[in-house]
Parts: sequence; C-alpha cells; structure tokens
Amino acid sequence: MRPKTSKFTTATKPWAGFTLIELMVVLAIISTLLLLVTPRYFDQLEAAKETVLRDNLRTTREVIDKFYGDTGRYPESLGELVEKKYLRSIPIDPLTDSNNTWQVVPVPTGYTGALYDIRSGHTGNARDGKPYAQW
Repeated sequence: MRPKTSKFTTATKPWAGFTLIELMVVLAIISTLLLLVTPRYFDQLEAAKETVLRDNLRTTREVIDKFYGDTGRYPESLGELVEKKYLRSIPIDPLTDSNNTWQVVPVPTGYTGALYDIRSGHTGNARDGKPYAQW
C-alpha cells in the first residue's frame, strides 16, 4: 500500500539550482579575469610574431651570404634559393602571413644578381616604434 502524500510535500524539499544572483557573480568574476588576461595574450602574440620575423630575416640573410660565397654572385630571387636547395621553402612573413610580401633590396652597383637583402612587407611599426620595413 502506498503512503499518503500531500500535494504540499514537494514545497518543503530544497530546490536544487542556481539563483540569478549567483550566476551573475560567477559571470562577473570570469569577465574580470578575462579583462586581466586578454591584453597580455595579445602582447605576447605580437612579441612572438616579431621574434619569428627577426629569425626569418636572419636566416634568409645568412643564406643569401652563403649563396654569394658559393657562386660569387647574388641570387636573382628567393625562388632561386629554393631551387638551388639553399632554402626548403620561401619563409613566411609572420606579420603579413604570406611569403609573397617580402620587399627585395637590390644589389649594389658593381655586383651581379638581383637579391641583396629582404625586408618585411608590413607597413606598421614594431613595439619599439621602429618600422618593420627597416629591420
């Protein structure tokens, strides 16, 4: 036999759930933490891109110098460095996310070839204020 139940017995049980105030407090804490962390994340992202750009420029300049040392002339393009196996592939400019935006510095008078140096194709400035095109 079933015990008698009243329609009011469910009202005396504690309600399992969150109130609107509790949810608002949690959301406020999360948003405060995001406000503190987000600027640091983007600063680190820019710093990492600048580091990769410096490394790509340094490596490519070393390869151009080695090519000149081996052949006695400067390469005609970055593609020639890849064809001759001095580079595996043309490096990507991390600021423009492309390998087609490199600015080529022409060879000084008296030398043969077309590629003396490369610069970033990005038009902005670094975190220290110096333009990327001057690196």
